[in-house]
Amino acid sequence: MPMDFDFPEKVRDLVLTIGPLDVFDIIIVAMILYKFYQMIQDTRAITLVKGLMVIASLTIICDWLNLHVMTWILQRASNWLLIALPILFQPELRRALEHLGQGKFFHQGASLLDKKEAENVVDEIVKTAKKLSQTKTGALMVIEREMKLNDISVTGIHIDGIISSEFLLNVFIVNTPLHDGAAIIRGNRLISAACVLPLTENTGLSTELGTRHRAAIGLSEQCDALIVVVSEETGTISVAEGGHLMRHFDEKTLAAKIRPAFVKKEERLLDKFFSKWGAEK
Repeated sequence: MPMDFDFPEKVRDLVLTIGPLDVFDIIIVAMILYKFYQMIQDTRAITLVKGLMVIASLTIICDWLNLHVMTWILQRASNWLLIALPILFQPELRRALEHLGQGKFFHQGASLLDKKEAENVVDEIVKTAKKLSQTKTGALMVIEREMKLNDISVTGIHIDGIISSEFLLNVFIVNTPLHDGAAIIRGNRLISAACVLPLTENTGLSTELGTRHRAAIGLSEQCDALIVVVSEETGTISVAEGGHLMRHFDEKTLAAKIRPAFVKKEERLLDKFFSKWGAEK
């Protein structure tokens, strides 16, 4: 297998052909890829992306080693994957299109609170979850993040009230119209209750998980929300995110988990640029 020792010269010649418009084009693509990575980094899609990168790397290596059969198989697999991508990335594509439609692709959502107000909301939610756990009262609390949940909130009863522990506990009183279903939290307000969530189609879940947990996982597969679940049978507090269910939270760990959904993080340089660009737009 001959080695190409002219590779550095070819790279140099390629660099010399790059003009200002090419640089601008590369920057735009980098911005889009960066924002897309931010959207999928905490979801199952990041695993799929890693898998695609492995297949692409193997294809290049097999082609370089002249492994014709393996190269042919991997190329055919890549073609089928290109067809399957819209199905595999349906939640992420939907989220990206919704962000574009709302003009929020390049900046953060507007429901983040200042630190003091955020801490107050977190304390009220944690207090509510603890009391519901002690009484083994089933509950679903959906904490909205960047992706708006208007399509979910319209399935329930519109409320739009300031978050407090007493208010939330009244929502989840057993045998009342608001008890069954989920409560949607946006910033410091409860916008809707008794909402219907989509059930997950994951057949590999434990049989111990009931309808509430499956609904929480189902919604987390389709959006970036955090869903707090209190089990009616055991009183266990769980959180669903990105298609995964994390269980056995206490007050401290629950507060740490949900706090980032309310407190505005210190923006990195690119985030500041995107936020400023989005505001000016």
